[in-house]
Amino acid sequence: MIIGRFRSYLFVLSVFMLFVLSIQSAIASEVTREGGHDKAHPIRVVTLFQGATDSAVALGVTPVGVVDSWAQQPTYDYLRHALKGVAHVGLETQPNIEAILALKPDLIIGAKSRHEKIYNELSQIAPTVLTDNVYDFKATLELTAKALGKVNKGKQIWAAFQKRIKNFRSGIKKHAGKWPQTASILNFRADYVRLYLQQSFPGRVLKEIGFNFPLPNKTGWGVKLKSKEALPSVNADVFFIILQSDEPVVKQNYRAWRSHPLWKLLNAPKHKQVFEVNRVDWLLSGGILGANLMLDQLYRIYHLPMSTD
Repeated sequence: MIIGRFRSYLFVLSVFMLFVLSIQSAIASEVTREGGHDKAHPIRVVTLFQGATDSAVALGVTPVGVVDSWAQQPTYDYLRHALKGVAHVGLETQPNIEAILALKPDLIIGAKSRHEKIYNELSQIAPTVLTDNVYDFKATLELTAKALGKVNKGKQIWAAFQKRIKNFRSGIKKHAGKWPQTASILNFRADYVRLYLQQSFPGRVLKEIGFNFPLPNKTGWGVKLKSKEALPSVNADVFFIILQSDEPVVKQNYRAWRSHPLWKLLNAPKHKQVFEVNRVDWLLSGGILGANLMLDQLYRIYHLPMSTD
């Protein structure tokens, strides 16, 4: 009887010790996630969309695998040095599962709008986190920072961006007079124009800075303009022009829209506030580094002293 009770006591004690150890392990794991992984065993992360790759690099983490860039293939110029030698795992819209598996990642970062259908396959390879879309650069930074155990670093990066925005607003109020301004982001293609709205990546960046937009009640990330008669709907204080490519047909289409009588009646053309901007930075980068490159261009466009911290 005594021996039986003693065995029961040992069993309960052992279960209790296992419970304590598991709690200690969980706490240690949480500390590791917050403070970053052990430098001796860096996390092996695969990023499956441009904004996640951008954010990982901003956080000081070099992925073991990335998807091909949309332009300047296979890697955007501004990320080329940081991603030298990094493996590529296919397209953002069609990542190569076998290539990802071969990299033996600890973590995969994707987007629901791109990768929800293959989530089960990805999660069998490694823990997988998905952001809602590829346009919300702030949410992408937060998700990536949390997944990589770089939450504090992510907050520092965002605070630095906000400081640069504050400096920009202060400068533009002094030099440009009118603030906030309305802005149209116009992407000229071979046979039409797309107006990017405030839910797009460049729209979200400009909105964060403080710009307003035409069609404020329009939902979605963009509107396709097929007819020049639609030009009054894009009227704004400033036009930011993104040419889809350097092909002559794109430039010809841009010239055709600019030469239309309605164009010349709009506020931005009348006041010579039409500026061509970098397509990769403004349209394709999708992350906090790209947002800072956009802000760099805005400082130059408005001839303001550059703020880099």
